This record gives sequence, structure tokens and C-alpha cells, in this order.
Amino acid sequence: METIDWENLGFGYSKADFNIRCWYRNGKWGELEVSESENVTLHIGATTFHYGQEAFEGLKAFRGKDGKIRVFRMEENAKRMQRSSQGIMMAEVPTPLFTDAVKKVVKLNEAFVPPFESGASLYIRPLLIGTGHQIGVNPADEYLFLVLVMPVGPYFKEGFKPTDLVIYREYDRAAPLGTGKIKVGGNYAASLVAGQRAHHEGFSAVLYLDAREKKYIDECGPANFFAIKGNSYVTPKSGSILPSITNMSLRQLAADMGMKIEERQIPVEELSEFDEVGACGTAAVISPIKRVFDADKNLEYTYGTEPGKVSVQLYEKLRGIQYGLEPDPYNWTTIIE
Repeated sequence: METIDWENLGFGYSKADFNIRCWYRNGKWGELEVSESENVTLHIGATTFHYGQEAFEGLKAFRGKDGKIRVFRMEENAKRMQRSSQGIMMAEVPTPLFTDAVKKVVKLNEAFVPPFESGASLYIRPLLIGTGHQIGVNPADEYLFLVLVMPVGPYFKEGFKPTDLVIYREYDRAAPLGTGKIKVGGNYAASLVAGQRAHHEGFSAVLYLDAREKKYIDECGPANFFAIKGNSYVTPKSGSILPSITNMSLRQLAADMGMKIEERQIPVEELSEFDEVGACGTAAVISPIKRVFDADKNLEYTYGTEPGKVSVQLYEKLRGIQYGLEPDPYNWTTIIE
């Protein structure tokens, strides 16, 4: 194993020692298999190639001050992958199989879990693909579930520093009754053009509006949107938004702080009324937003060059639970023995 510069890691792929695989064949799941290979051999007619039968998850493991390794809310990731499987007709990975695979891959790659206070974590990527071959438009009869890991730094290179978002009305992330609420690769492929344009124009991500009317805020590209308005935590309600486990956790923490939780449609004009704005998700945790630029109307909404007070409180509380520094009253973390 090469020496890793833990404090200067970006968010990208690097090889760990092992990954975990499990095949679904003849109507049932097999046993977990340990692999050192980065490659998968598939039939050229596999449905993952032709019809997009693919779903993935993202979660993290953290090394605490006490030296223990904690994985955050993996049962929720298992449930979300099951919903994704239902959405595109794949075999569902049972929760015990999912969590066993996650525990096993983290334990096998323990040397790649970054040290406490390095600012890095072990990113865990469960992946489910259709491997059975079909040329007619039908679901596969065979699937591969695998879990790979890698140490990563912050998703946005700025880390917990405010960034800029941009609104473009000419792009949709997902159709109103499509796959926006499940975590499948096609949603991310659909966001690449707008995302690359945003990066070239100096923004960290696109703030998408609803695809039907272009009136309401939906998602921040790779993350959920939230805002602070007085004593309220406000986040969009939409059938096209991926239910973020981080957002779900932040809503609970905000409620514990005595805040009112508002999950509702958010008119784009309401951006002018918010005290703080942020993007949240597994990869970014919280990415505070300092400016939203509406490219179509040449309007900008500004929120300050430093993270807002409530965002800081929520960020520190959530990170404290993930690293074992704060009480975990909801049993969100699992210690890897």
C-alpha cells in the first residue's frame, strides 16, 4: 500500500485492496465473494449496457477519535437501493445481504479508512447491474451486486466553504413521473451537459427547477437543496427528487434544535427570502451556498461569504455523530468490529 496524503485527497477513484461481489442467478442470491480485481466481465447483451438497468448508492465510513470505525445509516441506503430496484425492475438486494457486504468490505479495507481529523473518509459505493442478456426491452434474469471503497476528501473542492450555484431553465435533471426519486445512473448522465457548462462558467453545480412548470426548486445537481428561513428548515417536496439520507438526518437534527421543518414546494422567487442556503448529500455532507445566479433572468441571490450559523451547527452535529464525538440517540451509526 502506497503512502496516502490523507489531508489532500480529492473526491475521486483510487484502488483499495478488495471489493465484494454477489450474483443473482436462477431466482436467488448467492454468497458474498471477495475480489482483488478492478474488472468485471459481462455479456455484450447485458441489460446494464442496453437498457440502463443499473442503480448505485453512496455512503461513508469514519474513523473516530476513539479509533473505532463507524458506518453511517447503511440500512437506509439498503432501503433506497431496493426502491431503485423496484423502479427499473431489478432483483432487490435484501437488507441483511447489503449490510453484510458493507461491513465485510470496510473490514477488509480497514487500512484505507482515513485517520481521525484528516478531513477524509472512506467512501463506499454499492452497485447493482443487470448482467443477463436481453435484446428485446425486458428486465434481465441475472444481476451482479458489488461494493467497492476508496478514501476520499470533500466532494466540492472548497470543502465546507460557500460556493456558487446557477439556474438554467433549458435543462431538466429528470422527468416529473420518471426516475428522479431513485438513484440510477441515467439521472446523472442527464445532468452532465448542464453540470459541465456550470463548471466552465465558474459555478459548483446547477440548481434545477421542476421539469413541469419551471416554477419550483428541485435539486442541486448531485445533492438536495435546503434553506434556513428564520427558525425554519426548508427543503423541496417533489416527486422528482432523490430522498437524501443526509437531508433526512439534517431535518431530524434541525427539529431537535427546536426548528420548524417545512418540506414543501419552494417558488424560485423565495430565494430572496432565505437567510442561509445549502446543498446536502453523502458526498458533500453540507455545502453552503454564497450565491445563486439565475442565468435566464440575470438575477443573483447572495447569502454571505461564510457558512451561516445554523448550517455550521447542523454540520458539526452531524459530523460529530458520524465520528462518535456526539451522542447517537437514533442509532444511526454502526461500529465495524
